[in-house]
Amino acid sequence: MVSFEALYGRRCKSSIRWFDAFEEKLLDAQSRHKEYADRKVRNLEFIVGEQVLLKVLPMKSVMKFGKKGKLSPRFISPFKILNRMEDVAYKLALPPGLSGVHPNLSNEEEPISILDREVRKLRSKEIASVKVQWKNHPVQESTWETESDM
Repeated sequence: MVSFEALYGRRCKSSIRWFDAFEEKLLDAQSRHKEYADRKVRNLEFIVGEQVLLKVLPMKSVMKFGKKGKLSPRFISPFKILNRMEDVAYKLALPPGLSGVHPNLSNEEEPISILDREVRKLRSKEIASVKVQWKNHPVQESTWETESDM
């Protein structure tokens, strides 16, 4: 290393020092990003009786709320808050057209019937599977599950 300093007039930067510098810059960038994000985040609390917009996620090639794809709305009309369920969960007064939306607090899937059976053969074993229709789902959304799980 001494010959390097004599030749170039500065100390040699080893790969270890480069890694330390990189890690230090990464930590600086992370803390800067956290500061920017913390400025934008705010705690929202709503009062029972207030009107709020419901955020919906558009699905590709699915017609929702009269528009398809990119043009489908991100938020739909204001709904009245009936009561507060948890810190960030509220019960809303939804119209009958949105009755298919399931409440997140009680989203337990229950099997209704077994539509089909199938045995898949691997090299050393066989796996028995059943096609299950779930409660509150059409037949097209039935899934294959292992027979031992059912």
